[in-house]
Amino acid sequence: MKTRLAVGLVYFLVVYFSSCSAFYLPGLAPVSFCDKETEECQTQIELFVNRLDSVESVLPYEYDMFDFCKDDHEKRPSENLGQVLFGERIESSPYKFKFKEDVKCQKVCTKTYKTANKDDPPKLDFLKMGMQLNYQHHWIIDNMPVTWCYDVEDGQKYCNPGFPIGCLVTTDGRAKDACVINSEFNKKNTFYVFNHVDIKITYHSGQTEGWRGARLVAATLEPKSIKQADENKPNCESGNPMEVPGDFKEDVTIVYTYSVTFEENNTIKWASRWDYILVSMPHTNIQWFSIMNSLVIVLFLSGMVAMIMLRTLHKDIARYNQVDQGDLIKLTPATEKSSLPYEDAQEESGWKQVHGDVFRPPRKGMLLSVFIGQGTQIFIMTFITLFLACLGFLSPANRGALMTCAVVLWVLLGTPAGYVSARLYKTFGGEKWKTNVLLTALLCPGIVFADFFLMNLILWVEGSSAAIPFGTLVAILAMWFGISVPLTFIGAYFGFKKPAIEQPVRTNQIPRQIPEQSFFTKPIPGIVMGGILPFGCIFIQLFFILNSIWSHQMYYMFGFLFLVFIILLITCSEATILLCYFHLCAEDYHWWWRSFLTSGFTAVYLFIYAVHYFFSKLQIIGAASTILYFGYTMIMVLIFFLFTGTIGFFACFWFVNKIYSVVKVD
Repeated sequence: MKTRLAVGLVYFLVVYFSSCSAFYLPGLAPVSFCDKETEECQTQIELFVNRLDSVESVLPYEYDMFDFCKDDHEKRPSENLGQVLFGERIESSPYKFKFKEDVKCQKVCTKTYKTANKDDPPKLDFLKMGMQLNYQHHWIIDNMPVTWCYDVEDGQKYCNPGFPIGCLVTTDGRAKDACVINSEFNKKNTFYVFNHVDIKITYHSGQTEGWRGARLVAATLEPKSIKQADENKPNCESGNPMEVPGDFKEDVTIVYTYSVTFEENNTIKWASRWDYILVSMPHTNIQWFSIMNSLVIVLFLSGMVAMIMLRTLHKDIARYNQVDQGDLIKLTPATEKSSLPYEDAQEESGWKQVHGDVFRPPRKGMLLSVFIGQGTQIFIMTFITLFLACLGFLSPANRGALMTCAVVLWVLLGTPAGYVSARLYKTFGGEKWKTNVLLTALLCPGIVFADFFLMNLILWVEGSSAAIPFGTLVAILAMWFGISVPLTFIGAYFGFKKPAIEQPVRTNQIPRQIPEQSFFTKPIPGIVMGGILPFGCIFIQLFFILNSIWSHQMYYMFGFLFLVFIILLITCSEATILLCYFHLCAEDYHWWWRSFLTSGFTAVYLFIYAVHYFFSKLQIIGAASTILYFGYTMIMVLIFFLFTGTIGFFACFWFVNKIYSVVKVD
């Protein structure tokens, strides 16, 4: 009977899912367009505008700040938490058109700036500032970016998911950025506004596949600067460029226009409509080089660890355990020296001589346990977020989903943070459990929030769209104190209820004196060397991540990122284990903090690389942008420090427990 039910259930599921045409993630389902409005498809195509940003400034601004044409019935789609934190401000635009209805030189609005009007000079100055700093439009049609495609080196085509406001020819006649596309942009100390766009929308017809309507698969445009002689009868085919003189001495009139054409292309599928944007970013070969480079480092470290575990440790432990335990009262340095009959059998290496001190609780054990608890929370959050991104749930099409997922996961993972911190603190012999729980819940998140709040104040003073609204800040605080902190207390409660972690060997009452160390076995040189190899595995991937954050390039290769994440995990673990073994052989048993700091020092190299990236790759100018860059970089460095330090600590903790658990000590 049970077998029949199971077979029937499987048959029902197969029939049900085979009857479904497709499965789409929430918010990413295709929209069908038709010539005539029906229940299945629509005719009106809406063009939305997003915030404007620049590679020369960290400060993004809303569309309305530049005094462009506004929609009379302006509406804003609902934004998720990630979009708000990233400063995305999407709103409707006055660019209206219907499916398959070509439009030629349609006027949108006219903006006039008069010298006699005191409100007009600041507006025009702000527009010129946007052109001088190369601020970019970001338009959206059917949830995909409207791209500006142009030829680059080697005959390749690059599709930029944005296009500039305009361009500037400086007083020395040097054309900046977008001005090189037109030889007519040659007048000194003059701004050229891109006030006209030729939009081409490509669609895929459903008739070839048995469904009604059509789906949009591409939206491209070409910006132009055209000065209109008659705003009521605009001519977009030819004309002089729209000039805005550097000195505002006469009235300026800017007429904004657009043209739209539709093109059918049934070779591009709706599911792969982002490919033409992403393929134009030639990073795949570099990514594979990065992976191979990282794998070589991992194989080298794995070989070293295998040699230690299989040869050195195995021989040491076997020789150590050959001694008849009945003839030895206790393995201490004194009895070892006096046990002449066994001198040949126990030529001890340093790591075995410190068995009575290796599990001695560290200094500042509470702070270490707090860091480990927070690092555990960050590690689990990162792993789940990257795994979901690999599955396609957090693709660029799902705007703000990556940040939203990370923040929500961090809030919900307070329990493992409290549990790990409390369990370690109890193992260290700590008794101030209230202080431990409060520090776990508040210390590191408090530092991040304080930094974030200061950066937000700067954004608010500068009038940037990236400034987080007060209501969102209150919501973040409510999530922190209302969800994360209670969950941390719950985890700490269960952590303190559990017995302390049992150590494989007893700890002596009197600490052993540590012999004089060589330069390479001293704490600081070991810690500095420990972060080099993990950083070598990630620095290429780090370049693309920084590009996506500060140079406004799309990041979509989450499969590569997840693979590098696993490689970083292995590299931090193995590098820390190697250095820990060397220090134990030198009879230095202070491994608790060193294991955390060795792999955590990778964050210092990350900061050094971020400084190098700022001065060598970015063109950021202005004190506010510089402060914002380094302020946000410090948040990244702190999170990465806790993350990598926790990996190294747990790897070393497992290693030390493993090697001392197989040694017979009375």
